[in-house]
Amino acid sequence: MTVCSLSGLVLATPAEEAELEQLNKIEQDLELQREWVQFRWKRDSSLCYQEFWVNYCLGNVRADYRKELDPIRAQEVAVHEAQRKLRESLKNQEDIKRAAERASPEKAAERVENQRQYEQKQKEAAARAADLEQRRKDAPKRAQENKAGTSLD
Repeated sequence: MTVCSLSGLVLATPAEEAELEQLNKIEQDLELQREWVQFRWKRDSSLCYQEFWVNYCLGNVRADYRKELDPIRAQEVAVHEAQRKLRESLKNQEDIKRAAERASPEKAAERVENQRQYEQKQKEAAARAADLEQRRKDAPKRAQENKAGTSLD
């Protein structure tokens, strides 16, 4: 695995991404092989019930199934290990990239501005809530004043 470094920033290379794509294709091929082995095992197992020595036949079919499946499983383990390492490497590179972005002065200024705006909105919301509460408290008094002021005698 190769890594390009630009001013301390680690980036995933196209080679790593291509390698991961290749491993994914290999994994799909192995899965197809596994499915065919399982298909043949199920087919042969069902045919065993037509024979007189059912358990003997099932044992042979199971042994053949294991012989075919074991190499596929070994390849899958190797592919999964390589995929895990490659994904971990790509994730680490992405984490380093995000950390570098967070540490940038532009992001720091943006965070400070966002914090200031948040605090301003909190103050405005508190003022609106206090004003609403005051209006609710004054509502009976205003209703009484409106009643007194709008008499049509």
